[in-house]
Amino acid sequence: MNIQLPFADRTAAAHLLAKALDEYRGHLPLVLALPRGGVPIGQVIAGELGGDLDMVQARKIGAPFNSELAIGAVAENGWRFVFDSTAEMDISAAQIDELAERELALMRKRRQDWVQGRPPPQVRGRLVLVVDDGIATGATMIAAIESLLPQKPARLICATPIASRDCLSRLREITHDLAYLAAPEDFRAVGQYYIDFRPVEDVEVKAILAPFAIAAKPD
Repeated sequence: MNIQLPFADRTAAAHLLAKALDEYRGHLPLVLALPRGGVPIGQVIAGELGGDLDMVQARKIGAPFNSELAIGAVAENGWRFVFDSTAEMDISAAQIDELAERELALMRKRRQDWVQGRPPPQVRGRLVLVVDDGIATGATMIAAIESLLPQKPARLICATPIASRDCLSRLREITHDLAYLAAPEDFRAVGQYYIDFRPVEDVEVKAILAPFAIAAKPD
């Protein structure tokens, strides 16, 4: 597939990504989107592949001395991923606990606000696609995926339009498949590869996820 960068917007990128995932059409995939930016991506993929859509939350854990510096991430169920390099920083376990709890509190609030508190979907035995609009450090995607693996999905695929090369090897280790459209050598930020990279608002997340509520219902 010949990919021209930058993408026009998330929707355009998602249509291209759906083509790359066409082998999963007809297998009722469960598409789990990382909010907020991954939700419009997931909407298109679930629609084109005939799957269910829901969200899987994970939040970056920023360093205490620089919140923009990712030292890891925490998933909604409490699973944490912390970069090995954090051991070289003067950051205590208690500080990481406190930072992670802040993010967990925000995710609990967002689940209530966005999907009226309904529980995460059952993934056991399902074909699961975890999607985002781009992967930079990989921390949130890794935390999200690792939080799902103990639930024993039949297959777990990571999918994104754009990714940093630095995170690809780690993602390959923890997934059954990794789908991406481009991984530029000069990657700096996800937004540089979209012409329109406007923030996805809460109201949009709610509107997209509402019709797919059946995906979250337990067996």
